[in-house]
Amino acid sequence: MREIWETIEQDQELTEEFRTCIERIYKDRGRKALAAVDERRVKRYLDFYVVVGHSNEYIVEGDFCTCSDFLFRGRECWHILAVLIAERTGIYESYDLWYQDVWKP
Repeated sequence: MREIWETIEQDQELTEEFRTCIERIYKDRGRKALAAVDERRVKRYLDFYVVVGHSNEYIVEGDFCTCSDFLFRGRECWHILAVLIAERTGIYESYDLWYQDVWKP
């Protein structure tokens, strides 16, 4: 799997081969992550990434996410996977703002 991540980082392209690999390995989480990237729901702010989910926005920083799936299970959720894909392909919306300055509870 490391090889495919390195390839996508070099090519900066979301190929059909990579999509198939992500879906095969990560199953439903992979499909959700790819959909978020395709739909431009990954946003990069100055302080961290935000992934727009189905019912909320989730902060992703490194291998941490604020979604309940991550907080409950403590392992990689589809939001983190979406950020990994977005970082390597450059497919995300970029904001020259601090998320904490635009976030409204």
